[in-house]
Parts: sequence; structure tokens; C-alpha cells
Amino acid sequence: MMNLLAADVIGKFYTFLWPMLRISAMLLTAPLFAQAAFNLRLRIMLALVLTWLVFPLHDWPVLDPVSSAGFKEIFNQVAIGALAGLVLQVVVAAVVVAGQSAAASMGLSMASMIDPNMGTVPVISQFLFLLTSLVLVSSGGHAILLTLILESFRTLPVGTSIMNAEALNLVLRWSSMIFLGGVLVALPVMIALLFVNIGVGIVSRAAPSLNVFSLGFPAAIVGGFLVLFIFLGSMVGRMEWLWVSAFDVVRDLLGVPRG
Repeated sequence: MMNLLAADVIGKFYTFLWPMLRISAMLLTAPLFAQAAFNLRLRIMLALVLTWLVFPLHDWPVLDPVSSAGFKEIFNQVAIGALAGLVLQVVVAAVVVAGQSAAASMGLSMASMIDPNMGTVPVISQFLFLLTSLVLVSSGGHAILLTLILESFRTLPVGTSIMNAEALNLVLRWSSMIFLGGVLVALPVMIALLFVNIGVGIVSRAAPSLNVFSLGFPAAIVGGFLVLFIFLGSMVGRMEWLWVSAFDVVRDLLGVPRG
């Protein structure tokens, strides 16, 4: 009787392991869930709850994790969850690049903060990161991500590999959005400050006695913050477009139909 009970518990554990691995890998890499404020206990609790909810909805194979097939499946489940989260991290990286570009144009690249998640970043990047996190939460992106990862167990059942050329090409092509998205978000500030610098150069040529550094540095800071305030709405719109595009890539990656 004890042997039968132990075998049943081990079998349940082997089947419970697969959804737990995919969900846990997603929570370790996805924005918001991967933040230091979302500590390890909360991640484990949320992963257990989501796994418990999805467990009765599918049939799970019984694989020994220490066997070759089980080890391969562990890598596969972690890859599925991690890639889904890393696709969304591209948006965060694009916003950080936008903040770094804007800070360099404004002369505020020296004003930096040590962030536990991103390292040393300019304060403009920190502000834009908080702004894009609010855009993600206000649009229900966290709920959409959880829905997609739970739906992926139907489109990518346990035993289906995601490590193929098509999926890797999709992720690599999307990673270029780090630079393109960063430029799109920071473009209003960069263009406005370009004209400010041109104006300062013209003034310095017309009046060589003026100190260009004492005039240009405050003008760039004031002009940068003014443009940032004026175009904040359009920058939020670009961030929202980046999140929508990222979720479309996650849908294509996991095979979840759009709509």
C-alpha cells in the first residue's frame, strides 16, 4: 500500500513538473514579474497557483526528469517560458536605449542611478522605464501574458520542441527592435535638441565672446525637459505600440492565434 501511494505521488510530481517549469521560466524573465520588487516567494507562489489551475485542463506525459528524454524536456519547457519573457524584455531594453539617447542629447548622461534590475542607467531611462511599466499594467499586459502562457499548453503541448530555425529567426529579427524602438521613442527629444544645438552654434558664431558651454548646457536641459513634457503623449503611444507588437511576436512564437 505504501509503495502504491509513493508511486502515485511520484507520478503526480512528474506530471506537475512540466507546466511548473514553463510558467516559472516565464516569471523569471518577463517584465514586471522579473523585477526585484517581485521577490522569489511571490514568484514561487504565483507559479504554483497558475500550475494548479492549468493542471486539470490537460493530459500530461509521465517522464522521468533524470532520464535523457526528461532532461531534454526540462530544457524545452524552460526555453518556451524564457523566450516568451525575453521577447517582452526587448521593449524594456528599447525604452532604456531611448532614455540613454535622450539623456546624452540633454547632457544628463552623468546623472545616473543604480537600478538592481538594469544596472547603472540615466535618470531619463529610469523615468521612461517606470512609464512603460505603467503602460503595460494599465493596458492589462500582465494578464495577457499569463493568458498566452497558459494557452501555450494547448498549442505547444509538452513534448513539442520550440528550438527550431523559424522560432529563433523570429526572436532574432524582433531583437532589432531594441535599437529601432529606442530611436522611435526618443526621436522627438533628439530632433528638438539637434535644432537647439544648431541655434547655439549659430549664436556662438555671431557672438564669439559668448561662452558656448555656459549657454548651451542649460539650453539643452531646459529644451529637453520641455520637449519631453510636450511629446510625452506621443511617446506613450509609441510604447503602447511596442507592447502590442511584442505580444504579437509572443503569439507567433507560441502558436497562439491572434484575435
